[in-house]
Amino acid sequence: MKVKITTLSLACLAIIALGACSHDKESKNSSIKEPASSKQVAQSSSRKVTSASEETSSQGSQKSAKKAGEVTVDQGVSFNGSYYSVQGKSGDIVIANKHYPLAADYNPGEDPTALAALHELIAAMQAEGYAISDQYSGFRSYETQVGLYQSYVDQDGVDAADRYSARPGYSEHQTGLAFDLIDTSGNLVQEPGASKWLLKNAAKYGFIVRYQEGKEASTGYMPESWHLRYIGEDAKDVAASGKSLEEYFNFTGGDYE
Repeated sequence: MKVKITTLSLACLAIIALGACSHDKESKNSSIKEPASSKQVAQSSSRKVTSASEETSSQGSQKSAKKAGEVTVDQGVSFNGSYYSVQGKSGDIVIANKHYPLAADYNPGEDPTALAALHELIAAMQAEGYAISDQYSGFRSYETQVGLYQSYVDQDGVDAADRYSARPGYSEHQTGLAFDLIDTSGNLVQEPGASKWLLKNAAKYGFIVRYQEGKEASTGYMPESWHLRYIGEDAKDVAASGKSLEEYFNFTGGDYE
């Protein structure tokens, strides 16, 4: 009986071992996907380069892996479970920068008050002869930002992309309060005359030019003359101060930690 049990046990172990090897092989095979286009064929032929890019992207993302609710909060900054904010004249001013992220499931859509003000601003610029389109880039969900940011990383690398594109969860566009203006040629607004008009007049409509020259150390981003952020009644005071939003309300900005 003892010999029979031992033989049976060995047989069972052999079966288990074979099963494990078979499962491991299946897992590896399931991760291999055939290219679906000529572009993907080209990418697969340079797998080492692609892998290096993906590794760099992964390392960059890990640096800002903190979620909403897990950051050091400045005095005067509040957290409501989905976003951080400071108190403005007529209510909360939502913060979204490289220090203060938004919850991944925060999905407010475009703020109707901000959107109405944007249409008024665009109409005013058009009436003065500026080549501003009715089209604009507004709300972006967390999921949309994932793909957009990754496309920039693939194109320029993490360090360069971080200067002009927000990582998922850190974009002002996710607040529904930020808008990129587009000209009639389909380009982001950079024409000097239009840019000066925005600096002088955007606050009349409740907006500030969020990322200005000389403010990258506090905002974390290179200048963007086309990027407007709605903050309502506080816009005129912030614009007149010449300070960034971070500097005016004295909360942490700059680069990712």
